[in-house]
Amino acid sequence: QVQLRESGGGLVQAGGSLRLSCAVSMQESIFGINAMGWYRQAPGKQRELVASITRSDSTSYADSVKGRFTISRDNAKSTVYLQMNTLKPEDSAVYYCNADFHLRDYWGQGTQVTVSS
Repeated sequence: QVQLRESGGGLVQAGGSLRLSCAVSMQESIFGINAMGWYRQAPGKQRELVASITRSDSTSYADSVKGRFTISRDNAKSTVYLQMNTLKPEDSAVYYCNADFHLRDYWGQGTQVTVSS
């Protein structure tokens, strides 16, 4: 069982930055998680993968955020981060943390990010 809790969302002006955090709670070691990702869903749109990081710290990004967002993990703190720079209004969405553990997906409750123009 994996529990995920996102934080760090909020309202920011275009060009600004935010850092999202995803705190992981589980009985087993976080090293057992195959991969973790950040997804986002804007109103009327499908949920999309923004960034992911594997157990071996290999990262990947959606084309729309490459060069602006950075995903990282702190295993000692059982936390995954998403640093978002140069934010654009189109980045506005609910951001969800995801964990792939033992072939099962776990989700957090989401955190709202709103970027004003």
